[in-house]
Amino acid sequence: MAHDFDDLLAANAQFAETFDLAGFDGVAHAGIAIVTCMDSRIDPLRMLGLSPGDAKIFRNPGGRVTPQALEALVLGTHLLHVERILVIPHTRCAMASATLDELRERVGRSAGLDATWQPFNVVEDQRTALADDIAKVRTHPLIPDKVLVGGFLYDVDTGLLDQLI
Repeated sequence: MAHDFDDLLAANAQFAETFDLAGFDGVAHAGIAIVTCMDSRIDPLRMLGLSPGDAKIFRNPGGRVTPQALEALVLGTHLLHVERILVIPHTRCAMASATLDELRERVGRSAGLDATWQPFNVVEDQRTALADDIAKVRTHPLIPDKVLVGGFLYDVDTGLLDQLI
């Protein structure tokens, strides 16, 4: 166990040699908040031409506006200088290409355990889900009307964003 993370700790030591965010205030310097998927093909900052410190990023399976995402957005808009919110699901998302039963079966098979009790927020229709998520943000009583909210679809094969809402 002592060596399980040595490669990552070594990479971190190299990172720290040129670390330049010491003393950073933690606000979103570009006024941006992003809700997107946990998919490793998504590089939220680079895809928008942003740098560390520019945006608040909330990631979860499917890039959904969950209660936890709303919590982050409320904090961001009131305490962390967020003025624009982007909700960005993506193409070829596992959460949008499998049913709940299929995910439970696959996870159960991998775990060697019954997974029928585990909730997964599958997405049956990404456009409908995105419209619902944008409505959740726009109608939240603690997110000011002046905050701009947009819904986008990220194409994992081209790197392009398509604004849908």
